[in-house]
Parts: sequence; structure tokens; C-alpha cells
Amino acid sequence: MLVLAGTFSFAAAAAHLACIVGGPGWYRAMGAGERMALAAARGQWRPTIVTLLISAILVTWGLYALSGAGVLAELPLQRWILPVITAVYLLRGLFFMPLRAHFPGNSAAFWYWSSGICAAIGVVHLVGLWQAWG
Repeated sequence: MLVLAGTFSFAAAAAHLACIVGGPGWYRAMGAGERMALAAARGQWRPTIVTLLISAILVTWGLYALSGAGVLAELPLQRWILPVITAVYLLRGLFFMPLRAHFPGNSAAFWYWSSGICAAIGVVHLVGLWQAWG
């Protein structure tokens, strides 16, 4: 399950990177909000930097999941970081309502879809941790 969790994190990173390549329409389609889409349309760096940062975090999380599954060598602080990653996914998925106030430009569809995806990835992580560590 941790291999699947890592794969999901890599897929999420790829989806974020697709927004950079696809441009403003992709930011809109993914629900990032009109502000991000307009900034991308104006050629501003902020959407690209934010998206690259999120993608880098997701790739790192994918690597930790693969490491926890034994596919990769053990990474630093793995026994602490994997439960934190799991908690972040679960918390983001289940308690998105308070976050909505801080990102008013994001669509309702974005919040429901991304929160459902995060909750699902969190559950996969949790099951994977239970399988790996008992």
C-alpha cells in the first residue's frame, strides 16, 4: 500500500506540473482559482514557483512512501516523517472547511475533489504504515 501511496503522490505532483505546462486554462480546470490563472496568463512567476514547490513536496512524500515500503533505502527520519505525511493528507482531506477561508479564489469543486483525493491518499498511507510497521 505504501507503493500505491507513493504512486499517488507522484501522480499529484505530475498533475501540478501539468498546470505549469498547460497554462492558465489548466490552473482554472484544476480549480486553482482565477487569481492564479490570471497571474499565469500575465507571465508572473508566483504560480510557477508555488506549483513547483507543491510538486517538490509531493515528490518527496512519494519517495518517503517508497522508502517505507522498502523499495528505496531508508530515508532520514523516516519513522517520524511518514506518520506526519499521513496525518497531513488525512487532515487536509477531512478538515478542508477552515482552509477555504484562506483561499477564496478556489472553486468548490476544487475543495471537494482535492479533499477527497487527499483523504483517500491518507487512508492508503495509513493502511500502508499499518502493514509495514504493524
